[in-house]
Amino acid sequence: MNEQPARKRIITPEQLPEDRNQPSSIRPRFLVEYIGQEQIKENLLIAINAAKARNEVLDHLLFYGPPGLGKTTLANIISNELNVKFTKTSGPALERPADLMGILSNLEEKQVLFIDEIHRLPKIVEEYLYPAMEDFKIDFIIDKGPYARTMEFALKRFTLIGATTRAGSLTRAIRERFGIFHSLDFYIPSELSTIVMNTARILNIPIDEEGANEIAKRSRGTPRVANRLLRRVRDYAEVKSNGYISCEIANLSLELQGIDNLGLDNLDRRFLKTVIDIYQGGPVGIEAIAATLNEDIDTLLDVVEPYLLKLGFVIRTKSGRKATPDSYTHLDLLKKQEENQELL
Repeated sequence: MNEQPARKRIITPEQLPEDRNQPSSIRPRFLVEYIGQEQIKENLLIAINAAKARNEVLDHLLFYGPPGLGKTTLANIISNELNVKFTKTSGPALERPADLMGILSNLEEKQVLFIDEIHRLPKIVEEYLYPAMEDFKIDFIIDKGPYARTMEFALKRFTLIGATTRAGSLTRAIRERFGIFHSLDFYIPSELSTIVMNTARILNIPIDEEGANEIAKRSRGTPRVANRLLRRVRDYAEVKSNGYISCEIANLSLELQGIDNLGLDNLDRRFLKTVIDIYQGGPVGIEAIAATLNEDIDTLLDVVEPYLLKLGFVIRTKSGRKATPDSYTHLDLLKKQEENQELL
């Protein structure tokens, strides 16, 4: 199998420039169009309809989970369902309180404000959010020294939707100010196959159900990855075949990209082999793995490890990460497992 460079991963769940160039029509606009996350959809629909019936502002919501699962899409859908305007920003973009105040002061009644990567808000900016979320007002200081005085600025009622890949990194103070919490989980292959078929229909890509299934099972449970792989397989089909995506064409294309039958690529396999070969199957700390791989710890925590944990290839212990028997089997390293057990 051909291996791709670890830093150019087409299966990363994080957004790439090519993803932003896709037609907006492939994104669902309302909950009825959204595939997967059924329990979350039902709870959101109840909350939205209840708020509309009482003519109240929707409670602040927090979405958390791995990247690429639809947190931003759901935020957009909520604004469409409420028929209100949508404003998007991110934690790193709000460097100073003035940045936040400029956005909050321009919000309309019941408008949705979406803050992506909310766990990366600077502490001083986060503190300005507390009264805004609770009482729809901002207290800010004018002048300095003995002339300093506090002014209160009233805001229009709004709904804040926060999204994070690291709910544990949020302070308790901001977590307690959200009224609705939803954890997005990885999608099952049948849901991803439906997403692939829908995207293919919108983009006029000829594909059969078996081809969609093959793409879906290698998409790491992530719709963003599924749509990206579909485009890559389309390129292969147009150049190497007649443009039609069958199971065989999808398999050949993704094998060429270094993506195995479970969606693991070079970096995933290097992660597992590092734990198995260098650290005798673990336990080993994530810092040691990152240093050995010469990779950023955040990349391993946010992008690589969640899917390996989902597959059951890695487990977390108090002492560090350990490779499971399933990882040895997948990498065809059963003999290596026996050797590591003897060392222990």
